[in-house]
Amino acid sequence: MKLIAIYNYFMEQNFLDATDLKLLDALQHDASRSNLALAAHLHLTPPTCLRRVKRLQDEGWIERQVAVLNADRMAALQGHGLSALVEVTLDRQGAEHLDIFESRVVADAAVQQCWRVSPGPDFVLVIQARDMPDYLATTSRLLTQDANVRNVKAFFSVKRAKFSSTWPLGTAS
Repeated sequence: MKLIAIYNYFMEQNFLDATDLKLLDALQHDASRSNLALAAHLHLTPPTCLRRVKRLQDEGWIERQVAVLNADRMAALQGHGLSALVEVTLDRQGAEHLDIFESRVVADAAVQQCWRVSPGPDFVLVIQARDMPDYLATTSRLLTQDANVRNVKAFFSVKRAKFSSTWPLGTAS
């Protein structure tokens, strides 16, 4: 009974145990596994596995589940494919100016990632475009028409050596 009380306390405090970390690690590497396969992989019963995954979702540990598309195949389908890492420095860096710029760029589908950074530029954007004209239209829409944008520096990807969305959790999956 005492172990159950300790377990419940940890769960109420949003702590993660070793099994939770193994679950998160397994899911971030392949979220398409069925609950039965996931439970077998982690040596859990299916109901326990399902309950834990649901709790991790409810507590916000799992933000969402997505399919990661093959960049080379998508580029071949849609055109050349152009990835740009863009540094943006604003003229005015007050909180309201940063928030306004950020909300505008994150709403644009071409912006895959938006990072507020320091020191140096105010933002680093990862922009995905079909080709150079599409990139130019995106930057015109987001950057050149904004009077608060002081400086833009773009780097174009010639090769993606690594892409990962996983957190290193230090567990063996």
